[in-house]
Amino acid sequence: MKQITLSLDLEIYLEENDIAFAIDELVESIPEEIFSVFDHKMGTTSYHPKMMLKLLLCGYTQSIFLGRKIEAMSKDSIRAMWLTQSQFPNFRTINRFRVNPMVQPILQECFIQFRNQLVSQKLIDEEAIFIDGTKLEANANKYTFVWKKSTERFEE
Repeated sequence: MKQITLSLDLEIYLEENDIAFAIDELVESIPEEIFSVFDHKMGTTSYHPKMMLKLLLCGYTQSIFLGRKIEAMSKDSIRAMWLTQSQFPNFRTINRFRVNPMVQPILQECFIQFRNQLVSQKLIDEEAIFIDGTKLEANANKYTFVWKKSTERFEE
């Protein structure tokens, strides 16, 4: 336990088709100019917005939405550690980044591009539609008609 070890690249612990690679590819495909609005001249250096975006998307894909839980995930998950390159922003930093008005349009565009990328790589079915967490129930459910109407209304 107390031996000196060399740090290894965490990528070797991830599976070949891990979601972390899709997240990394998506965020790295965003042009640098979009992130130039986050540059500041004074104060301490901040975490790179691409790294923060990768951490948020990683949390969202794991159904983790709370800042404290995303912080814990960044310390526990090999996937998150690889995406952040072993940087550990605290929950305040994560939440401040998430509610920043400059981040909102980037996040919305990322969700659209991310879904398109997953469909093109055949990781999810093109027919899959998810609206604000609504789950479509089986035909045996007596409330099926409510979900169906809601889905048809929001499908456009």
